[in-house]
Amino acid sequence: MKYIEEFRDKDLIKKLIRHIGMVMRGKYVFMEVCGGHTSAIHRFGIPSMLPSGISLISGPGCPVCVTAMDFIDRAIVLAGYSDVIIATFGDLIRVPGSSSSLERKRSAGADVRIIFSPLDALDIARENPGKKVVFAGIGFETTAPATAVTVLQAGKEKIGNFYVLSAHKLMPPVMEAVAGGGTALDGFICPGHVAAITGSGIFDFLPEKHGIGCAIAGFEPTDILQSVLMLVRQVNLKSPSVEIAYTRVVNAGGNRIALKAMSEVFEPCDTSWRGFGRIAASGLKLREEFAGFDAERRMPVEIPQGIENPACICPDILRGLMKPCECTLFGKGCTPDNPVGACMVSSEGACNTHYRYNIYE
Repeated sequence: MKYIEEFRDKDLIKKLIRHIGMVMRGKYVFMEVCGGHTSAIHRFGIPSMLPSGISLISGPGCPVCVTAMDFIDRAIVLAGYSDVIIATFGDLIRVPGSSSSLERKRSAGADVRIIFSPLDALDIARENPGKKVVFAGIGFETTAPATAVTVLQAGKEKIGNFYVLSAHKLMPPVMEAVAGGGTALDGFICPGHVAAITGSGIFDFLPEKHGIGCAIAGFEPTDILQSVLMLVRQVNLKSPSVEIAYTRVVNAGGNRIALKAMSEVFEPCDTSWRGFGRIAASGLKLREEFAGFDAERRMPVEIPQGIENPACICPDILRGLMKPCECTLFGKGCTPDNPVGACMVSSEGACNTHYRYNIYE
């Protein structure tokens, strides 16, 4: 199959691994900041293929994992209202809040629906004019444009019972937090889907300000291995830069149509991240002209002061400071069927992928 099989070619994979081994001059630590990369890296067994001097660690790239507890608690409170329908993506309903989850709320009778696109939530609003339909939107620059387009369509059709509870986030501020936060890194494997929207330039500050190289990768084995090779060369030459190992999708300019929609509907705001706390200008909120669709403004609620489980080390895992197997709950009290922390909930979470595939530590 074109664009799949050629990127999983065994001979090419072996050549890339040999080449990486030939150019290595020491030890290297690279962080991926994309949940899709975390899943692919372990699904394809990349850590077991690489020479022992290269370590891959997971960062804050899983949207479900970094969604703050107060957002989950707010959605849970709204779900308790008889005239509210919560529409969101499947993984999010299992993320633990301070005392419950959307999944448990649904089991108790709340109308919580799993959708595949924010446009599905708009359909639900059309079909249920007597209900308030709240789309709990999460994700980075990859998914924010779809939410923006949906808001624009709701405005065009004057659909007054559709709302967005936004937990959309921006990737550069959290990468800045990682780069300046004490995590020892030699390079970033940058998210291909984010860069497909934004263009490659959003990562320029990392080599320029922090001296950390970047390689924007796709999601096949050869994509990831090529990005590793690029980063090893950058470190060896002491010449950090932003390289694209995913040229079939990513360019310097990004997707102008998607960026225009996102800019028209959203503006940056300070927001909370699981594991990082509040990061300035790292979130996206609806602009004032779209305030009528903003669930937080239109339906203000009091939420409990949540406390994370002290035994869960998700915050340190998201920062790249610890590995899932170092958590006392991992594989025991915390599993994909019974997740204690957000990193175990999503199929893109570091704990979930380590549990489901293999542990290479």
